[in-house]
Amino acid sequence: MTYDVWLPLPPEEIKGLPEGPRYLFWNGGDDGEQDFPGDPADCALYVVPYMRRQPVKTRPLRAMTGLRVIQTLTAGVDDITAGLGEVAPGVRLCNASGVHDTSTAELALTLVLASLRGIPGFVRAQGDEHWQGVFRPALADRKVLIVGYGAIGSAIEDRLASFEVERVIRVARSGRTTARGAVHPLTELPALLPEADVVILSTPLTDETRGMVDAGFLARMKDGALLVNVARGPVVDTGALLKELESGRLTAALDVTDPEPLPPGHPLWRAPGVLITPHVGGASSAFRPRAERLLVDQLTRFVNHEPLRHVVLTTGA
Repeated sequence: MTYDVWLPLPPEEIKGLPEGPRYLFWNGGDDGEQDFPGDPADCALYVVPYMRRQPVKTRPLRAMTGLRVIQTLTAGVDDITAGLGEVAPGVRLCNASGVHDTSTAELALTLVLASLRGIPGFVRAQGDEHWQGVFRPALADRKVLIVGYGAIGSAIEDRLASFEVERVIRVARSGRTTARGAVHPLTELPALLPEADVVILSTPLTDETRGMVDAGFLARMKDGALLVNVARGPVVDTGALLKELESGRLTAALDVTDPEPLPPGHPLWRAPGVLITPHVGGASSAFRPRAERLLVDQLTRFVNHEPLRHVVLTTGA
């Protein structure tokens, strides 16, 4: 029996797709109202459009009565789990673990270096044709705390290795030992925060991490420390962060915010000591080849009835 697979990339551009399914292209369109490419009821595997609003991503789900797998092209799946109430039991949700490690780790290091070395100020001075040297902190000899030590957190440490940091402190939901050293459990985070000069957030958004970076968390950070968020906006209490930024005690570099997109006039835009990028951690030339490799591998497994990779949950389980 023939079944459909919906892809947000043109199937004719993806080399190595297995034979069997009928591949249909659907990425939601620029306005989110693109017509469906076929009957959603015939779709067995739905690859969620990338960099679209949550309502666009979940729009077809109610009509996908024959759905067996939802595959995201993001590491985080919080925007999809919010729409799973319309999905029948037994559907597997898979994330794109590994696809964004390179791009997100690159951006995390970019944000750290740009913030520490004062690059935003130099850009503004260039616009004013103003030449003034300043003495800024280096990343070398700093202690860096990574909160959320999964694939992306590990990739961030890969890139820190050449910057002569004094120490990398690793924190994840549960503790473990790696070849690089200890990964501390979240329960130890309050005691570790005062040690860090730079705190990088790369944790998924869960009930446990939502609002984790609150007033108490920020108060434990040392004076002058830098907070970098390449995770999800709601991991951070925006109001609490604004107070610390406005006091000048902390600085921040944020690829994600809460709310998001950050609306015009929001005080975070003009808060002192903050660098903001518009959720572009995974949006680089590194995305496409890694996404295509994931899709080919995952679809080959699906067609051959082999275990899928990166299964986050099964609906109704």
